Amino acid sequence: MAGEAAAAGTTRTMGHIDIVRIMEMIPHRYPFLMIDRVEDLVLDVSAVGIKNVSINEQYFQGHFPTSPVMPGVLVIEAMAQTAAVLVVATLGPDAEGKLVYFMLVDSARFRRPIVPGDQVHVHVSKLRRRKNVWKFRAEALVDGQLAAEATYAAMILDRNEDAPGGI
Repeated sequence: MAGEAAAAGTTRTMGHIDIVRIMEMIPHRYPFLMIDRVEDLVLDVSAVGIKNVSINEQYFQGHFPTSPVMPGVLVIEAMAQTAAVLVVATLGPDAEGKLVYFMLVDSARFRRPIVPGDQVHVHVSKLRRRKNVWKFRAEALVDGQLAAEATYAAMILDRNEDAPGGI
């Protein structure tokens, strides 16, 4: 229905989604939950995930203790989790708790380090959807500056379904 609304030129937006609701929507948990809030969600179109980067993040113990930088793969994971919330919000309650498997990460670029104290705004846009495969474009911004960008595809599956290729 949301896709039909977008195709007809009408968009449905949602207010912000807090951390409690995010945890109802996607299965990720600490220390691997990479977004704290989702804002500006337009069903079947786009969303903005917010990540407040703290020195207390577990990965800073080893990446790098004297010069902490958020690992690029975790920035990509924040993009994927923001997209997963967009997918669940678009598909409705039946999609809650489904698993999202990366199929492709393309054109990933890291433009500036993300460090403790930064607030990352992850802007995700749906490029297309075919059945349970979705393709997205995302940008991670800090203080309005581009920190990272990527295009990626993901497959949405029930927890008891096997992902093709053993993903």
